[in-house]
Amino acid sequence: MIILHDDFLTVQIDQMGAELISVKDNESQIEYMWQADSTFWGRHAPILFPIVGRLHDDQYQLQDQTYGLTQHGFARDRDFTVVSQTPTKVILEQRADAETKQKYPFDYQLTVTFELKAHELQVAMTVMNPNQQELPFSIGAHPGFNVPLDTAGGSFTDYQVTVAPKRVYDRIPLSGPYSEVNQQVTDDFRQPKGLNHQAFDQDAKILALNGEETTVMLSSTKDDHGVALHVGGAPYVGIWSPYPKEAPFVCIEPWWGIADPVDHDGNFLTKPGLNRLAANQQFTAAYSISYF
Repeated sequence: MIILHDDFLTVQIDQMGAELISVKDNESQIEYMWQADSTFWGRHAPILFPIVGRLHDDQYQLQDQTYGLTQHGFARDRDFTVVSQTPTKVILEQRADAETKQKYPFDYQLTVTFELKAHELQVAMTVMNPNQQELPFSIGAHPGFNVPLDTAGGSFTDYQVTVAPKRVYDRIPLSGPYSEVNQQVTDDFRQPKGLNHQAFDQDAKILALNGEETTVMLSSTKDDHGVALHVGGAPYVGIWSPYPKEAPFVCIEPWWGIADPVDHDGNFLTKPGLNRLAANQQFTAAYSISYF
């Protein structure tokens, strides 16, 4: 277990999947991160790579071969090694091996950096292409936050979601686990939206950000506590809580990729939201979370 700390927060990160598993306020001892109760969802904040979302039949075609790859890819279920660590910063790394190439036939180097700065945790996920051939991939984050934060009381419906810039966003519906990228609807975030479980009856709310700097905040209407996730350069953000389980958490998920469209033919190279890295180049997907 990796521990980062400063005067305000203490952070725990698991080397398995480079998964953020705990963020506690040093004074109040509020735990911000969802604690992976498998009754609802047995993860905290998985890293999504080399795909985001689900493939049709959990498989794809590439160069006349078929490969199997389950939802959100495999990086979250594999160990990372520690490259360097200080009290407030750690760099973790995962590389391709024979096992990953059975599912995803590319060399890759995935580096994840966590840096604590006062009340903010900065996260950077960097993919490097050591190949001479192009590297196609998607990547994303999936942090879950306790709602309510106050273990002594409060309820899910005491919280609200605020998105900045305040505007009407294009939203991509899901049909089962697959995206309806050509059937976009709109979602009005000119005002905060109160949380309720019924809002997630069609799974995640996927907002199209088009790379614009965006902040999504979960906050209580009863006190001053909450979280704010800030991202720049991401095409999508998902907001999700399981339904109909009425789980006491919400995920805010910056994505550089998306699930297969309903009508996708399975060709990996025509998958929407795919990033492509030239030989010896790198791509960084970064976001930050402020805790208050």
